[in-house]
Amino acid sequence: MRIELEKRASASALFQIVSPLLALALTLLFGALMFWMLGKNPGHALYAFFIEPLLEVWSLHELAIKAAPLILIAVGLSVCYRSNNWNIGAEGQFTIGAIVGSILPVLVPQWHSPLVLPLMLIMGAIGGALFAAIPALLKTRFNTNEILVSLMLVYIAQLFLDWLVRGPWRDPKGFNFPQTISFAKEAVLPELLESGRAHWAIVFALIAAVGVWFMMRYMLKGFEVTVLGRSERAGRFAGFSSRRMVWFSMMLSGAFAGLAGISEVSGSINHLQPSISPGYGFTAIIVAFLGRLNPLGIIVSGFILALTYLGGEAAQLSIGVSDKVTRVFQGLLLFFVLSCDTLILYRIRIIFSSDRAAAEGRS
Repeated sequence: MRIELEKRASASALFQIVSPLLALALTLLFGALMFWMLGKNPGHALYAFFIEPLLEVWSLHELAIKAAPLILIAVGLSVCYRSNNWNIGAEGQFTIGAIVGSILPVLVPQWHSPLVLPLMLIMGAIGGALFAAIPALLKTRFNTNEILVSLMLVYIAQLFLDWLVRGPWRDPKGFNFPQTISFAKEAVLPELLESGRAHWAIVFALIAAVGVWFMMRYMLKGFEVTVLGRSERAGRFAGFSSRRMVWFSMMLSGAFAGLAGISEVSGSINHLQPSISPGYGFTAIIVAFLGRLNPLGIIVSGFILALTYLGGEAAQLSIGVSDKVTRVFQGLLLFFVLSCDTLILYRIRIIFSSDRAAAEGRS
């Protein structure tokens, strides 16, 4: 006996809409089972994880802070994935964007000018784009696998950040803690409201999502992304270049990740330290697929995944579970999203040995 996947003649439009909702429902079901196996009340645990973080106004600000980098990175990744280029290294581009964008407040702290913050944001985006250009170059020149290259570059970026904050960029007055000097007020991303911590990064994320949605729906570049993603051969007949698309999609996603990195450091942390991300670059992959690679859908899925971060923190205090529960929920969600999407396109066939022998006899 063996199990095969047989491609369906056509995908169901209804199930394409229902698939993310089904994935969420299955994630909650198996999450409840996980809590039960841990000896926790499933109802109380899910309440602590998904409802309790939304009951306070300050939690909504924290939700916006965590959703901003997820949405910003996922919007860039959606262009990559729809063009059939697989950037898995957004976490590294996020880190490099934070480093490059922090050059001015760390190395030139005495420069107090309104230009500091805009230049930081631009430099962060450029840093992320240039770091994403490495796998693009290696793919177009040497036909390397961009999945492996972009993923391995994540560790290079993280180790480079660790070396900087423990070495040449360490604050000499920081009591030997591995961090840079605190940013001056001119280098800090301002808050949206006086009553909370949410800053302008969420506005950048929403503008990016709407802008990319407009590009994909109404501009020639969006049509080019779609055509090359579905069929490189058809794209060549239309006069589109797959090599240029590799550069465009990788550098666009890298720029968004770099902008998210410097926005996070400038708006939430206000200095560089060895760890500046709880895994936003990897979680954004889930956000992109849960949003069906649609920038507007990504806005919704970004807030859902941001809630898992808040819920994980709340659950640690309320029911005494490990912070690894957040990773489990995110992993379950990715698994069920991809599984449901696969079953939209393929049906499962179980073939027994007798059926196989009969088929071979007829042939």
